[in-house]
Amino acid sequence: MSEQHGTRPAQQGVGPAQYERLRQKVTAWVTGPGEEWAARIEATGQVPEQLWAELREEGFLRMAAPRSYGGHGLSFTQWMGLMEIFSRSHGSLRMIVHVVNGIWRAMDPFATDEQRKKFVLPAIEGDLKIAFTLTEPGNGTGADITTSVERDGDTYHLTGDKHLITFGVRCDYYLLAARVAGSTGHEGTVCLLVPRDAQGVHVEDTSQTMGVTGTDHATLRFERTPVPVANRLGKEGEGLDVALGGFLTPSRISVGMSCVGLAQRAQELALDYARSRHTFGKKLTGRQAVQFMLAENAADIEAAKQLVMHAARTFEEGGEDASMLSSMAKMTAVSMLTRVTDNALQVHGGLGYWKTSPIERVYRDARAQRFEEGTNEIQKTVVFRELLRAHTQGGNP
Repeated sequence: MSEQHGTRPAQQGVGPAQYERLRQKVTAWVTGPGEEWAARIEATGQVPEQLWAELREEGFLRMAAPRSYGGHGLSFTQWMGLMEIFSRSHGSLRMIVHVVNGIWRAMDPFATDEQRKKFVLPAIEGDLKIAFTLTEPGNGTGADITTSVERDGDTYHLTGDKHLITFGVRCDYYLLAARVAGSTGHEGTVCLLVPRDAQGVHVEDTSQTMGVTGTDHATLRFERTPVPVANRLGKEGEGLDVALGGFLTPSRISVGMSCVGLAQRAQELALDYARSRHTFGKKLTGRQAVQFMLAENAADIEAAKQLVMHAARTFEEGGEDASMLSSMAKMTAVSMLTRVTDNALQVHGGLGYWKTSPIERVYRDARAQRFEEGTNEIQKTVVFRELLRAHTQGGNP
């Protein structure tokens, strides 16, 4: 069994003509069937398995993966261009394509050949649902995790609690960060693929959220849950390297682009409404206050998009400051989305507050981005840490 640790080379991507065809396909699906699914999800409060199946059949769950793995072979920046389009749709739909097209990045660099066949490739195909499992109810999302394992021969016994776990109810495996009992800091952390149906796994469905309706979330408790050592990705001590480097950096960039896409949808709805709405014999587009709000929105969106794409290119090229830029991009895009959706709702006046108005759903979905992959306070902590490190290494005290 061979092992391959580290980061795989950046994908070269597809040619312009093929990429344009993919853009057109995604756009047509998002504005057609995607809107029909959005209405169904909002009406029922559920994301049915049929949607997962349709996304799989359309090839939307493997767009970012290498061609050798059955994916489309898009470069990361090309994938961000399509993520922008998907993000104009329903929040739960965006969440599915975002997570599935990203979770393999965390696993693959640390996977053995056998693990790649058992977990990575089936996840790319959409045959396995794998939930990223890091956050704990009493801790943050880093070296302070307390969920622990004790090893007994070829088995780890897992004990602890996790919460806010997306797809934690319907997944097949948890990609879970824990630590060897008695260890501290990064030392002793492990990343395990824990079967959903393993003994000692207790799942509480906590899916009743403000927005992103239909995406299941769970609170988890593990009581000496047996996990094969063969399900460990990387070595003991590399758990957070798998979780934080392999998943969070590109995922934060992707969330940043999700903010851009959703903001564009809010702006589109506001412009459409402003062009059709008359007050005192004048269109809203003739009101300077509305003009200024929409102009500020446009500038805000473009500025955030360029920072997100800069972070995406840096990650794609293996730049050392990719982590810092990913946090910069995410916190900037989230703040932008807050302002843009608030302005867009204001343009709609009182009608925007009703669920019959599309902007109402967009406004609710936007709020989730404020904590997804870490709050802005977390992002600022990351940015400052990297700034201080760069400043110190530059010879300044």
